[in-house]
Amino acid sequence: MGNILAFLFGLVSLAIVIPATIPFLGWANWFALPLIGMGVIVGQLSSTSKAGRNFCLVVLLIAIVRLSLGGGIF
Repeated sequence: MGNILAFLFGLVSLAIVIPATIPFLGWANWFALPLIGMGVIVGQLSSTSKAGRNFCLVVLLIAIVRLSLGGGIF
């Protein structure tokens, strides 16, 4: 059950991160980071399957790369 919840956190975060790749919308990644963090924690605490956690980590990587390219704001 925790794996499904982590995957849902990842999907909601991805829905925020994808539009945030547009220039001057990079600040939206800051709203996605807490959701991604919650998804990673829930995914880590879930049972044997870690697919939800890994999906959240990929979304986190995309958000961090985008924030680093924009200097943290743009």
